[in-house]
Amino acid sequence: MSDAVPATPEAAMKMGFNEGQLIQELGYDDDVDFDLRDEVEDAIGSELLTEDDHEVVDAVMLWFRADDGDLVDALVDALTSLDGGGPVWLLTPKAGRDGHVSPADIQAEAPTAGLHVTSTEGVSKDWSAMRLVARRKN
Repeated sequence: MSDAVPATPEAAMKMGFNEGQLIQELGYDDDVDFDLRDEVEDAIGSELLTEDDHEVVDAVMLWFRADDGDLVDALVDALTSLDGGGPVWLLTPKAGRDGHVSPADIQAEAPTAGLHVTSTEGVSKDWSAMRLVARRKN
C-alpha cells in the first residue's frame, strides 16, 4: 500500500468528468498524481488518451511544470484534439513544490493561447487544477 495521499475525494466530479467522455492526458511523467488519474479513469469508464491519440476529445488534462518549456505552446498543443467547447484542465505543482507555476503567469499567458481561466479546484495534495476554456468570439 502506498503512503501517498490520495486525490481529493470526488476530484473527477469537481472537474466535470462523466462516464463515456474522452479525456486526453498531456505532460504525463512519473511525478503525476496516479490516484487522480485512476479516479478520472473510473469516472469516465475508460483509459485516458495520450498525445499519440488523434481522436476529438471532450477535455484535456495537461500536467505542466515550470521547466516543461513554453506554457503558451503547451496550451495551444492541448487545443489540437479538443472539441470546441471543452475545457483544458491545467495541472501544476502547488506552491512550494518543484516545478510550481505561478497562477499570475497562467492568467497572463492563457489569453495568448486563446484561453481564459474560469475556476481553480483542489484535486490533489501536490497538484492544483485550473480550468481553462476558449475565449468567446464577439
